[in-house]
Amino acid sequence: MPILNRAAEMQDEVAAWRRHIHENPGILYEVEHTASFVAEKLKEFGVDEIVTGIGQTGVVGIIHGRAPGRTVAFRADMDALPLTEITGAEWASKLPGKMHACGHDGHTAMLLGAAKYLAETRNFSGTLAVVFQPAEEGGRGGEAMVEDGMMDRFGIQEVYGLHNRPGIPLGQFAIRQGAIMGAPDKFEIHITGRGGHAAEPHNTIDPIAIGAQIVSNAQLIASRNVNPLRSVVVSITRFQAGTTHNIIPETAVLEGTVRTLDESIRDFAEDRLRTLVQTIASAHGASATFEYERACPVTINHDAEALYAAEAATGVVGPANVDANTDPMMAGEDFSFMLNARPGAFMFIGNGDSAGLHNPAYDFNDEAIAYGISYWVKLAEQRLAS
Repeated sequence: MPILNRAAEMQDEVAAWRRHIHENPGILYEVEHTASFVAEKLKEFGVDEIVTGIGQTGVVGIIHGRAPGRTVAFRADMDALPLTEITGAEWASKLPGKMHACGHDGHTAMLLGAAKYLAETRNFSGTLAVVFQPAEEGGRGGEAMVEDGMMDRFGIQEVYGLHNRPGIPLGQFAIRQGAIMGAPDKFEIHITGRGGHAAEPHNTIDPIAIGAQIVSNAQLIASRNVNPLRSVVVSITRFQAGTTHNIIPETAVLEGTVRTLDESIRDFAEDRLRTLVQTIASAHGASATFEYERACPVTINHDAEALYAAEAATGVVGPANVDANTDPMMAGEDFSFMLNARPGAFMFIGNGDSAGLHNPAYDFNDEAIAYGISYWVKLAEQRLAS
């Protein structure tokens, strides 16, 4: 099954939806405009049931097949990022400081296109739930929808996600079994020493020198404490202290992130970093506080479902255009909460040679739309085969 003829015919229509969504972005849970647009389209398509307000502003559409059967869910995210767009596109964001810099507009439009096709044909048995999620970008919207009872309410048995990825050529897909995206935790360290004259450092407890040791020792977690075959990233991304050249400050603040692909390594890295901070500060007579915030879990594809997803993509673009063992990314994805609740898989679709995600020059590649719609349709008809 190559790209569906119907999907190719829908290309311009779905691209127009995508550009409308792009012009009207919402941050986190404030996606009322997009959610309303989605609900209106689902109603127009003749979707059997439309439920809004799940996980605050999420939308779920239910499409029944020609006979009873299992229930499978497909998920797209709807929220944008707090960035000012510089693409210069005709459909650029109308709202300063807000833009779709991660392609969620494209994800939503592709799933709407698939919903339209599947509501017309219903060439499957069982039930398809199309899930439109808010607050993927740091708001844990996936968790909110799960905690709102989405899985049990609709009897969802499997769940699948699709995300564009710049650098993967147009018309290609990538997936892997197991961990495919990381746990993106963050931490903040406050060091309190004793300030004083820079000409008399012996009368001070220098928080900058202490902070520098913390930075150096934090790098040893990856290089000397964790098996090199098990990934971990520890990055200090903010170090603020002092006001002028001749004063040793009283305090310093460090902030950073820990990225892991394994929950046991995640636990170890947090504990090790906490110990380093407290031990180094204490050794120099300073005090320190350490705050560690866990974001979403590691995104772990279930083995069987990852194979099903790869098979569906292969049916659209052929085996040469599906990387079934792609390298994982250390970026986070709150689809992980859905995968922790039900078996499923998270797939990447190529966005071609575009600016990177979270870049103010990024734009979703509309030429990917027909591939995405065809993938969703193939997966639905495969997993809900009559």
